[in-house]
Amino acid sequence: MNYVNLVKIAKNALLRNKFRAFLTMLGIIIGVASVIAMLAIGQGSKKSIQDQMSSMGSNLVFIMPGSQQRGGVMMGNSSSQSLKLEDMEAIRQQCQNISAVSPEVRTSGQVVFGNENWPTSIYGANAEYLGIKKFAVESGRVFTEREITSLAKVCLVGQTIVEKIFPKGMDPIGQTIRFKNIPMKIIGVLSDKGENSFGQDQDDLMIAPYTTVQRRFLAIDYIQGIYASAASEEKTDAAIAELQQVMRKQHKIAKPEDDDFRVMSQSELVKTFTSISDILTTLLGAIAGISLLVGGIGIMNIMYVSVTERTREIGLRMSIGGKGRDILMQFLIESTLLSVVGGVIGILFGYLISAVVGSLMGWPVVIMTQSVVVSFFVCSAIGIFFGWYPAKKAAGLNPIDALRYE
Repeated sequence: MNYVNLVKIAKNALLRNKFRAFLTMLGIIIGVASVIAMLAIGQGSKKSIQDQMSSMGSNLVFIMPGSQQRGGVMMGNSSSQSLKLEDMEAIRQQCQNISAVSPEVRTSGQVVFGNENWPTSIYGANAEYLGIKKFAVESGRVFTEREITSLAKVCLVGQTIVEKIFPKGMDPIGQTIRFKNIPMKIIGVLSDKGENSFGQDQDDLMIAPYTTVQRRFLAIDYIQGIYASAASEEKTDAAIAELQQVMRKQHKIAKPEDDDFRVMSQSELVKTFTSISDILTTLLGAIAGISLLVGGIGIMNIMYVSVTERTREIGLRMSIGGKGRDILMQFLIESTLLSVVGGVIGILFGYLISAVVGSLMGWPVVIMTQSVVVSFFVCSAIGIFFGWYPAKKAAGLNPIDALRYE
């Protein structure tokens, strides 16, 4: 069995019907290109989410109020008063694995300067909040402990607010704006952070002393959340355990199932969103993979047609000494050539589509070597699998019946 001759025969047979061969390969081309592009988009989105969330610090830990349950009975959402400033102080004093901690209170409203206004949110915190949330001050300063104690009407603003309400080129430092009709003096401007993975503008905010937001805007004596930084990423789990222990002691809770708070870490969120992204990426790949299956069916169909058209040729080859396995290999090589050439062209188109999506639409794309290799081997396997039965049929023809075929 001369494989070189069989490859030449298969190549010549395909070249005799170039357009039909191209249409047959089209299903494989579209399938491989779709798989590569879809997986690239899915992996790009996953990496973008991971980068965005990691930029906030993998050692970020936060406490949110939760529904309280006692004796198996849900007591309702206690978010209005479950967290106190005393909890934050206890965390600061008793948690050895926490390097920074800040309360958080927030509300939304209109910020006004002159004739301009803009809907935004104001966050109340202490000076450590900026380091915990990875905010940087571009110009000006952060509020002092004395300003926190005195409920000072001072704030830091994000770049979006500067762009929306101040004339171009105007320095906002020292200017007085109004938020919910309360004057606030700008003492600092935050550096640009851009949008996060969910399309939320991270520069559309104001940060003020938590006492100012708590008393002047919300008129409450509790806090809505506690943000903290673990001493290092490796100590995050130990920090969470300490936080839970301190909070249960503060709230006099004996059983974990009775917790009226939730402790979460940034790494947990990254794992959660990564898991969701993996599922979506797999789903996208599976949907795109259906077109590969359709391409394989197209190869089987065209090979059946080819066997029928060349029945007399098959009979002639067998009558002059050709063996069944030679005929089998000839048609298998033809189907494999169709699939492999289509796979190579599909890989090129997959790279092209990914590049176009990344540049024109601005979507993050990451082409994985594994997806390219797997797509190529799958399309090769499809050529062999779907070409086998027509090839087996050709090899099983009776030479006399084949020569008589009209």
